[in-house]
Amino acid sequence: MSNRVKTTQLVHGDRRLNKPQNGAVHEPSNNSVLFEFDDVSELEAVFQGKQAGHVYSRSSSGSAVALQNMLSDLEGGAGAVVFSTGMAAISAMMFSLLKAGDHIVVSQFLFGNTRSFMQTLGNFDIDVSFVDVTQANNVQNAMQDNTKMVFCESIANPVTQVADLSGISEVCAQNEALFVIDNTMTPASMLDAKSFGASIVVSSLTKYIGGHGNVLGGVLVDLGNFDWCCFDNISDIYKVSNTAQWGLTQIRKRGLRDMGGTLAPQSCHQLSVGLETLNMRMHKTCSNALALAQFCEAQNAIKRVHYPGLSNHPHHERAREQFSEQYGGILSIELMDRIDMRAFINAMSLIICSTHLGDTRTLILPAATTIFHENGPQQRAAMGIDDMLIRISVGIEDIEDLLGDITQALNIAESQDS
Repeated sequence: MSNRVKTTQLVHGDRRLNKPQNGAVHEPSNNSVLFEFDDVSELEAVFQGKQAGHVYSRSSSGSAVALQNMLSDLEGGAGAVVFSTGMAAISAMMFSLLKAGDHIVVSQFLFGNTRSFMQTLGNFDIDVSFVDVTQANNVQNAMQDNTKMVFCESIANPVTQVADLSGISEVCAQNEALFVIDNTMTPASMLDAKSFGASIVVSSLTKYIGGHGNVLGGVLVDLGNFDWCCFDNISDIYKVSNTAQWGLTQIRKRGLRDMGGTLAPQSCHQLSVGLETLNMRMHKTCSNALALAQFCEAQNAIKRVHYPGLSNHPHHERAREQFSEQYGGILSIELMDRIDMRAFINAMSLIICSTHLGDTRTLILPAATTIFHENGPQQRAAMGIDDMLIRISVGIEDIEDLLGDITQALNIAESQDS
């Protein structure tokens, strides 16, 4: 898909969409918890949803609305809700829209924390089927009469399996199920999720949107593709006059207001500033990642490289078609058995041994023993995660410095083996 998000749109979105006061080019951070009304009838109208406004910052604030406007605009959405983290967005959405007795289909390659939450849903009598989402027929075969939602990541972390978005969209349309994509790995500069028929996109704003490892956040955007009149889990009290807003209204009330995963005003401001450079950062990140993957593929000490930009990746053609001919900033490698994984990582002088991804700096960690440790060997095997898998989140450094660091670390690790 072509890149429809322009840098000009990112840089000027805040002032154009939100029109900050006094000539400011950014909506200021408004830290007030409460809001005054001159007339009690206005307070009542806002409380009852008859009039736009803010009554308490746990539910909404000018800072949050400004960021929501920009993120919805980027996705071509019908509206957005921001949360304190990406996991807060996912959990709030599911607890708001699902009920006991429902069934959902999710990717078997889900990120560890997300998969852990899916298992938590079972405690609330919500049935979850884990399937290989790289083939849409697996999703179709898992559908049931009570299936309400299909949830997957655009590109899996860390083995980079690419979901069949077009095929899954067709399955969801045929079954009147919500199609939810976690596009953290492929923000709007890479993926036009709306064109693939997605109902909702969720994302960790902490990653590529913020981009600098200094602020947490999450978002949910309703893309306007789903007919909420077909969704029988919407409470009558949230069936506002605009049927396109039914889902978002229930999520705002039950998921944000009641569960309290509020994004702080200062965090909203930081994220809006980070958003301005998204295109430039993603271009450099993806360029670096492809070069690094190609370099690693040519090294005798590296057994396997997982990156959708490589022609031998099983989903390379699909990735090329779905992601604007960019392939993301995550790659994973497996070293030859003779190379000690920990010695290799410890030998890095530039690349940082750390959790997190989507940062301006390149980060590295052993996946199985850290972020997927709780999943256990059986689940990891189903996800394609080898015990010695190393994940690299590529940053925006000069590529020659990254290649040099990988080279010297391999040399040190190999010398320790000899």
